Amino acid sequence: MKNVIEVTSFLLKGFTDNLELQIIFFFLFLAIYLFILIGNLELVVLIIGDCRLHNPMYYFLSVLSSVDACYSSVITPKMLVGFMPKNKAISFLECATQMFLAVTSGTTECFLLAAMAYDRYAAIYDPLLYSVSMAPRVYVPLSIASYVGGILHASVHTVATFSFPFCASSEIRHVFCDIPPLLAISCSDTHMNQLLLFYFAGSIEVVTVLTVLISCGFILLAILRMRSAEGRRRVFSTCGSHLTGVSIFHGTVLFMYVRPSSNYASDHDMIVSIIYSIVIPMLNPIIYSLRNKDVKEAMKRVFAKKCFINKVYYHSKN
Repeated sequence: MKNVIEVTSFLLKGFTDNLELQIIFFFLFLAIYLFILIGNLELVVLIIGDCRLHNPMYYFLSVLSSVDACYSSVITPKMLVGFMPKNKAISFLECATQMFLAVTSGTTECFLLAAMAYDRYAAIYDPLLYSVSMAPRVYVPLSIASYVGGILHASVHTVATFSFPFCASSEIRHVFCDIPPLLAISCSDTHMNQLLLFYFAGSIEVVTVLTVLISCGFILLAILRMRSAEGRRRVFSTCGSHLTGVSIFHGTVLFMYVRPSSNYASDHDMIVSIIYSIVIPMLNPIIYSLRNKDVKEAMKRVFAKKCFINKVYYHSKN
């Protein structure tokens, strides 16, 4: 018990102590963060502002974009501050809050990706009943349930993790307060926490991944029945975009959480954490907009409208 202290703060060690590399990482992740905010929030504004995008598919996409913007905002600003010398400390309360919000965002995204897959199945497999099967009374509760599931999952792990004492060395070899690195510095036996993480995260992964795979299976059957080559191409484009996002996200989450914590390796896990918490929120606007014909056309309409307004304003002044 000599090494057990009342921890009031942690030290996020991050990637490196090399000052030159810290400067490079600071500007790199600042640029990525700005791109995430602009890309995701612009997509939300575009979907809200264009009445042609007011359907369940784009409703879920706008919710996903807002979650991605929040996810990155929970982690990146503190990480950027950590690249500055003597600014790596994070208080106990800040650490717990960061972990709670990060787990909430990540879990909510898992459920949203599954809901989006179900939405595509309903639209493609039985389009005549789509307006009934995905009415507002269905897709709004699905998005709310995704948030509730994320909050409940985060609450369990936050309470379980921060109920343990931590050792005298409160250095976290990570860029943010995540569950595995915090369990690694606990002075107590964390076996039950590890099982809790494995079973809870594993169950969520199994349910959401199976939902995506089953939905994609029915979508594939629907594609095989289509006679129109253009229809098949559009469906493949839409589902291919979604499968790309799902594969990257779930692959990194499975590697990070659904495994024995004895395999925890700080350097590798930091890179994986960066992928699912920062890189994926950066890629999602690209995956779901640049490969989506409706979104691209909406962007063109907005751009044309702005050009017209600017032209009218210029001529009125002259």
